[in-house]
Amino acid sequence: MDAEAARAKLEAAKEKYGREIHVFETSTASSHSPPEASNPEETDDFFEFTAADYHLLLSTKKEDKYLKTKKIREAETAARRSRITKAVIRIRFPDNHTVEATFHPSEPLQTIFDLLKKVLAKPELPHYLYTTPPKKQIKDKNQDFFAAGFIPGAIVHFSYDLPKDDDETVSGPFLQEDVMSLKGLDLVPAEPVKEGSESTSEDVTVSDPPVVPERKPADKKAIKPKWLKM
Repeated sequence: MDAEAARAKLEAAKEKYGREIHVFETSTASSHSPPEASNPEETDDFFEFTAADYHLLLSTKKEDKYLKTKKIREAETAARRSRITKAVIRIRFPDNHTVEATFHPSEPLQTIFDLLKKVLAKPELPHYLYTTPPKKQIKDKNQDFFAAGFIPGAIVHFSYDLPKDDDETVSGPFLQEDVMSLKGLDLVPAEPVKEGSESTSEDVTVSDPPVVPERKPADKKAIKPKWLKM
């Protein structure tokens, strides 16, 4: 598929599902660097909450508690919210496929579940989302992405809420055919605008700079000192 066709298909999907989405497959051998991610600069490590992040958050909270008033904390929180304009969420499925979608930080987590209803092959089956580690099911769907800590992005995992012995829990496909057809597609940058045609040497007449005559210093008349007698 050429670049224009891929672009048109992604734009049509954005119109249909209400937001920009990308689909790629995560290699089981290298789950931390999906080869077909829509944004290769943002690996899974970008979305993981590390121990360093925890200690930084903890120290920030302690500082806020003892050194800053409630009004200052609220102002700083509002400032941080205003600077963040999107939340990139990756939804992982048991068959190693991932749907990446962009949300606004002020939207509720319910919007993820609304998107799932549009892209799932079997939306009628009970399902849930969870984060890991440790495994924690997302239950409060009314909180926004900022409050949930899903800023600037996060990885959530999909699972059917069915008995373990039910074949539906492991069988795929999990996504609709139209969604799977987006796999590997990405927005291809537009062709660079061609610069204006360069003028050839025949079109341009190069004139030599005007010759400025060299100014010679004026001859100074020798003045004899008064004390010198000839």
